[in-house]
Amino acid sequence: MYKTTLKDIPSVSKVINELSGSINLHEDYLKKLVNEEISKIRRDIKKERYHKKPDELLTYITNIVKKKSNSSLLNIINGTGIVLHTGFGRAPFRAQTLKKIAKKMEGYVNLEFDLSTGKRGDRQQHIRDHISAICHSDSALMVNNNAAAVMLAINTLADQGEVIVSRGQLVEIGGSFRIPDIIQKSGAILKEVGTTNRTHIKDYKVAISKNTKLILWVHTSNYIIKGFTNELKLHELIEIGRQHKIPVMVDWGSGAFLDMKKLNITDEIPVRQIMKKKPDILTFSGDKLIGGPQSGIAVGKKKWIDLLKKNTLYRTLRCDKITIGLLEETLRSYRSNNFTKNNLSLYMITTKQSVLKNRASKILSSVRNKKKNDLGIKVVSSKVEAGSGSLPEQKIDSISLLFEPKSMTVSKLSHRFRIGTIPVVGYVNNGKFYIDLKSVLPNQINDLIKAIDNI
Repeated sequence: MYKTTLKDIPSVSKVINELSGSINLHEDYLKKLVNEEISKIRRDIKKERYHKKPDELLTYITNIVKKKSNSSLLNIINGTGIVLHTGFGRAPFRAQTLKKIAKKMEGYVNLEFDLSTGKRGDRQQHIRDHISAICHSDSALMVNNNAAAVMLAINTLADQGEVIVSRGQLVEIGGSFRIPDIIQKSGAILKEVGTTNRTHIKDYKVAISKNTKLILWVHTSNYIIKGFTNELKLHELIEIGRQHKIPVMVDWGSGAFLDMKKLNITDEIPVRQIMKKKPDILTFSGDKLIGGPQSGIAVGKKKWIDLLKKNTLYRTLRCDKITIGLLEETLRSYRSNNFTKNNLSLYMITTKQSVLKNRASKILSSVRNKKKNDLGIKVVSSKVEAGSGSLPEQKIDSISLLFEPKSMTVSKLSHRFRIGTIPVVGYVNNGKFYIDLKSVLPNQINDLIKAIDNI
């Protein structure tokens, strides 16, 4: 067996010459990739782990560098069953929606330019009235996520002042976003009232002082407290705010434009219904149940929305032209009581179990019999969540492909699916591997068949 030595390692320049014409990258980045791989090989040779001849080593390095030079962002098949998967970018988009955006965004756009007057315009004008009409609000503002909307609103309305919040609403969401922390970073002072499970209106009345600048009501959308509880009545809180001339803000979390109960999902209250209670400001995510790009939306009274926009922080949190364009297309997918198929998130969440079962049958009938037997594939009923903290208590009926492979472990099978030409990400549970079809796009079924056959 040939024993590789340090002298067998090709020079950086030799590897780059070998790669010449096959990789389109900045030279410094290409050198970095080559140096990283050579450094790894040098360490392994010192540990006597290599047995490649010089020519083989050169081919090996160039192949690794070619692979690493590809874009790390890849189109994948989401087999977790979670439609709004944070790790996969939450709301998925249809290709035709992205093509529409690409056509509009080519070259220059009138992002902040008023074509009728020839003067500077406002980027919010492209979505403000549309959002306001759907939410039944005076005005609206879009920033880069709901955390940004919450922070901007608190900083604008309560900088250096007290913000009153129930202890039962001091939530934490994914990524360590905590209400107490966001209040502190916003320059305000948190004033907790009540207890974890019970907070009363009298607690707010006692807590109000001359330094109170905001009352914050937080929708606990990613968990539920049950048992001996007392839930706050928002309309009573808003009335207290009016009496003391203190603005009341609602952080609604996921947000929804439609009555989800009518879509046979859950009782999630649509934003327009909350706005009937007339809070001063309400914030929610544009990329969860709304189905848009990563964004945060603030709706409410015009005087407060205008103040948010004048805040210096707004410039650091505002969205770019592509995000605004994607949200505008998402807004066009809504009707008064329904949505079009262009809203891929809602389309997938509401896809019936019977439809998923038909897709599973197609997959099973298309996969070679030997492969089905080797991988032990079965079709089973399953339950999934929407994802990203949306509808945490609501389990949605779905269909999964269950795998019990004969010649490999389920962890190895899971790995092989992930590193395929089109990566497939499923999940392992109780020693079995699953690909849940709730989150597999309809146009990915043939690719999934190929992925299974290629294992």
